[in-house]
Amino acid sequence: MSLSVVIVGGLHADARKAAVARLLAEVPGSVALHHDLATASAGTVVRTVRDASGALSRGETPLVNDCACCALREDLVPELRGIAAAGHAPLAVVELWDSVEPKAMAEVVVAGGLTVTGVVTAVDPALVLPYLGNGDDLADGGLAAAATDQRTVADTFARQLEYAPVLAVADSPEADDEDRELLAQLHPTARRVPIGHGDPAGATPAPARARETAPRSELVRAALAGFDVEAAAAAQHPACALLPAEADAHGVSTLVWRRHRPFHPERLYAALEDLTCAAARSRGRFWLADRPDTLLHWDAAGGALCVEGAGPWLAALPDAAWDLVPPVRRAAAALDWHPEHGDRCQHLVFTSPGLDRDGLERLLESCLLTDAEYAAGREAWRGLASAFDTLLEV
Repeated sequence: MSLSVVIVGGLHADARKAAVARLLAEVPGSVALHHDLATASAGTVVRTVRDASGALSRGETPLVNDCACCALREDLVPELRGIAAAGHAPLAVVELWDSVEPKAMAEVVVAGGLTVTGVVTAVDPALVLPYLGNGDDLADGGLAAAATDQRTVADTFARQLEYAPVLAVADSPEADDEDRELLAQLHPTARRVPIGHGDPAGATPAPARARETAPRSELVRAALAGFDVEAAAAAQHPACALLPAEADAHGVSTLVWRRHRPFHPERLYAALEDLTCAAARSRGRFWLADRPDTLLHWDAAGGALCVEGAGPWLAALPDAAWDLVPPVRRAAAALDWHPEHGDRCQHLVFTSPGLDRDGLERLLESCLLTDAEYAAGREAWRGLASAFDTLLEV
């Protein structure tokens, strides 16, 4: 019997547990594997394997390099291989600990020679905006995965949400149309599967014979539909990310802003705080006039912005290097290709309730080179003050 692996994650613990319980209840013989990182301060990670009826085994694994998440990586694949070798379980549900991100774990499992058939993030719609607005460090809430973990609640939740092709959505009584619309606009391509009220106790397993003959639920079908780690990584990479589209409904808006003129570094730097706080979530790629060859990544949530270099624009590479670039990257570049600047562009997306679209567009436009600055040419642009040196740690 081949083993399918489904990864279920998310900071919304009740919704996550409900999704896992539902999978166990609906797939006969399935097991769930969970590593509890809350015990890391004592030097260990607690591993539990259970099925729909309860715990099957429990053990501990020591930290690796004082890192709980590293211990999880070291222990996960051998445990899954053991489950596969036993031959009793058709499905292993990997329930991630709160702040563990699914991308790294999916890649670890696939690299270990196992088959990931689905990645699911469980979500309570009523908590989406509060979590996106929470700029607290994970460490402050006891959610850090390592002593060096500097992530925040907001940026961690955003990545969990946007990586998974399937969202298991709890039917939260506190959620309203605005909450559900925000979720839909943040990840419009996700398959959103309702899972009830987010109460794992509600997922009581049916008798085995009934489960074997019952049609598969939407959650089970989505979890077993198949998963491509390379495609998922490409969909998040700054150069070819599958970003949200324009939208405006139920008080929530998504502004997609594209331009082919570079930003003036000093004016953009001066506007960073206002731009970062203008939306609950913003991300994309951009270019600065003084760094015409560097693709820059914009990633903002919880009132905090991360700007990083993401390598060169394709237009900055010699022709011979293009054969080394993945086809999805070349395809994404072609969509933005400009006769003069190639794939260099501003492609930023802002999503939020109550978004001031007009004010945001005016602010962004004011940060571009003026007509006179643009006409001065690329050599003159390189001479502009490099306001982003500190931010980019140059």
